[in-house]
Amino acid sequence: MKKNVFESVSEKITNFTGSTMAFILAIVFVLLWVVTGPLFGFSDTWQLVINTLTNVITFFIVFLIQRSQNKDAMAIQLKLNEQVAATKGASNRLIDIEDLSEKDLDILHNFYKKLALMAKRERDIKESHSVEEAERRHKLKQSA
Repeated sequence: MKKNVFESVSEKITNFTGSTMAFILAIVFVLLWVVTGPLFGFSDTWQLVINTLTNVITFFIVFLIQRSQNKDAMAIQLKLNEQVAATKGASNRLIDIEDLSEKDLDILHNFYKKLALMAKRERDIKESHSVEEAERRHKLKQSA
């Protein structure tokens, strides 16, 4: 797939800013700034230079990091959706659950906590099923 110019540039910048070389350059930059302090008499302008540059760089980097995280999160969700869709017996209700409200996610979380508790009661550790099936089996065991 062809990437647009902004995507290519932002990906390169994101990769660079997370590199060892970028960290070393940041240290060198700060050291140069400190060393030049006496030359400028530690003036307000000297301090303003570092403050302004770091604020501007941070401002842009925040957006690049968020963009990168959004892209990675979507790719991971798509991979997980594929795994759920391709796994026999998996609940398709889990596909795209990241779009649900927090309340709905809490309901699902409690649903799977309940399943985990039921699974702990099973004799066969490899036993796997839906909550509905687990509840049905559990009720059958209790009535027997």
